[in-house]
Order: sequence, then structure tokens, then C-alpha cells
Amino acid sequence: MGIDSPVKALLIAFAEDPAAAVYSINRLKPESLCFFLPETVKPLVESTVQPHITQMPRRWDWVITPDPLNFMLSYQVLARSLPEMLRTWDVQPGELVVDLTGCTPAMAAAMTLAGAPHSSRIVTLGRVETQSTENKTAGETLEIAGHPRLWMQSNPWDEAAVQARQEAGEQFNRGAFRAAALLFQRIEARVSGGQKPLYRALADLAEGYGLWERFLHRQAWDKLKISAKALDMAVVWGGPPGLKGLLPALKNNAGFLEKVVLDPQEVKEYVVYDLLAHARRRADVDQHFEAAMATLVRTLEAFAQWQLFKQFKIKTWDVQPDQLPEALRETCRTCLLDDVDGKYKLPLQSQFRALAGLGHQTGQVYLANWAKLKPLLDATGQAVLGHGFEPVKPERFHQLYELVIKLTGVSETSLPKFPVLNL
Repeated sequence: MGIDSPVKALLIAFAEDPAAAVYSINRLKPESLCFFLPETVKPLVESTVQPHITQMPRRWDWVITPDPLNFMLSYQVLARSLPEMLRTWDVQPGELVVDLTGCTPAMAAAMTLAGAPHSSRIVTLGRVETQSTENKTAGETLEIAGHPRLWMQSNPWDEAAVQARQEAGEQFNRGAFRAAALLFQRIEARVSGGQKPLYRALADLAEGYGLWERFLHRQAWDKLKISAKALDMAVVWGGPPGLKGLLPALKNNAGFLEKVVLDPQEVKEYVVYDLLAHARRRADVDQHFEAAMATLVRTLEAFAQWQLFKQFKIKTWDVQPDQLPEALRETCRTCLLDDVDGKYKLPLQSQFRALAGLGHQTGQVYLANWAKLKPLLDATGQAVLGHGFEPVKPERFHQLYELVIKLTGVSETSLPKFPVLNL
């Protein structure tokens, strides 16, 4: 008998070949066992199979097909029973083995289709004389009850994974990073061992960009570094189409996150670039102009904070009035004191006025464009995510985006760009 590691669960067809069923169960040693069979052969299981099982499963059950020659009836009863049974047995995706030995074509189709979401291995114990030369070469020849048999096993997910990973890539490209990661993880659980590292790396990739989208820069950087190393190896061994073109963008993104994470300053320059790119994605990918406008306003503030801190060591969340231009000091003392923590805090408009009063060009450009900026900032404030009830119009976003680019002097080519997965 071949040596196999014990499996978590086995779904086995049974009709009229007890010796084959006994061999398969004893070889695979399932923790949980489910027979799929016609009502008429239930007594045969109890009399000719169970007494010969060397290691009884901890749990076992059966699903009865109303008609073993009818695919739809067989599939319906199995599809309705199997998922709940596997949940009760705590069988995870990929842990089910399906044995098609001796079943009718209708039963085989039903088992394959119903078992696909849960299995990663299909086995059969065929008769040698009915097998092709190719099957004989790929299978394991053995003798059962005095007859030569051929043990064959395969994993359909090794081929089905191609379409599934393309679907995961489409989810990623739509910004559904969590959904993409979950799909890559499901593929990883089902494919054979040699393919698992690729899908684990793709799941890390999707998780990393999902973390980045939530501004969890360090966690995102860790995930992208791990993913880049694994995908580098996947390219060496061939990998799917499009993987080689993905790596430069992935490594550039990991380098950008490294700058954000390792910047020791309290005000980080590259967060400005990140916010601007984030606003662009909210508009282009999600068509969520409310969130995009709010992010642009935050980008303006982050840029002003960085300029004030870099040039004048002013912290806008804890400013000292004497650090400000003379014209702003009294206003700061009388209007900008937070009565909760006792600190002076500069709002957006005051930040740029401070820069202008201190002779910084950014502040002066801001004031020069105030007539254009004010209606756009007002539109953000009056939006549903601001303080009002008026949805933001797309053209407002584009107008504010152009002004932010002008004020910050940031080149769009320097913004981090999420890759497009084409797998």
C-alpha cells in the first residue's frame, strides 16, 4: 500500500467495489468520512467496508443520491448536504479529498462540482486494462483482491487557479484589495505544494496595498517587501504572464514606503505625495469625489505643516505665538488656544497666512490664488463629508486637484502609483 499522510476529510463514492473503498480509506486514513451512494448499497457499506477499516474515522456520515444515473438530482442532494457537513466537521477549504472510484458518470460530475470549493485532490482506483498508456505511466500500479489496479490522483485547482487568479487581479485593479487577498488565499489553500508560494506572495501583495490604502505604512511596507522577494523567485521559475512587468512597480512602491517609514521627523514630507496619490485613486478608481476632495484639503494642510516645520520648526498642533509673524500673534493668543490641552493650534488658513507672513513663497502663492481656492474649499465644507448636505461635483475635484498641484509644486510623475495586475 502507498504511504499517504492522513487527510482531514474524504468524500468517497460507493456502488459495488468494497475492496477499492477499503483500500482508499485505509490508505488516506481520513479524520472524517462521507460516503456518497445509492440507498440500495448502504447495507453493503456496513457489511463489507466498515469491518475492514484499520483506523476508524472520528466522524462519518453518508449522502444518498436519489438516482445515481441522474446528474442534477445527485448534484442537488450533495450540494445541499456537503457544505454544512464540512462546517460541522471543521474542514477548511482545500482539506477535502474526493474519491471517484466506481461511481457513475452522473455521480462523478456531481461530486466534482459540489466538492470543488472544498477540495484540492481527486483520487481514483481504476482497473489497469481500461487505462490509457499515459495514465498507466502517471499512476501507481498495485494489486487489490488479486486484481491489478491503478491509483491516480490529481488536483484540478492547479489549472483552475489560472482563471481564479485573473479574477483576483481584477478585484485588485478595482481597489478591492481585501477581496483580492482572500481570493488569492483561497487559491493557495487549494493548489498543489509547488504553486502555494506564488499565491501566498500575491495574497501578501494585495494585503500590503490594502494596508497602504488605510495609511498603515509600516505594515504595508513589511508585506510588500515579503511579496517582492517571493515574486522575484517566482519569476526565476517561470511564473504567470505579467509577473515580470509587475516587479519594477512593486519595488518602487516598497522604496516609497521605506522613505515614509524611516523618516524620523514628526512631519513627513512623503506623506504629502501619498495623500495626493490617494486623492487621485479615490476619484479615478472609486469615483468617490467626496473622499477625494477631503483628502486634497488634507494634502494642502500636510504640505503647509511640512513647510512650516522644515523651515521654521513650527508645529501646527503646538505652535508658540512668538514663532508666528507679528500680525498673527494676537489672533493666535486670543482665538487659537485649545481649552482641552492648553495648546495653540493653527488651522489650514492660518498655516498659509503664517507662511506668507514669514516670507515663504508657498504662502504667498496660496494667498494669490485665494479667490480660486475659496469656492472649492467652501464646496468641500458644504459636502456631506464636510459640514453640509451637498454632494461634491466631479469638476470641483479636478479644479482643486490642479490648484493643489500648482501650490505644492509636486510633479505627478513623482506620485506613487499602484500597479495593475495582469496575471
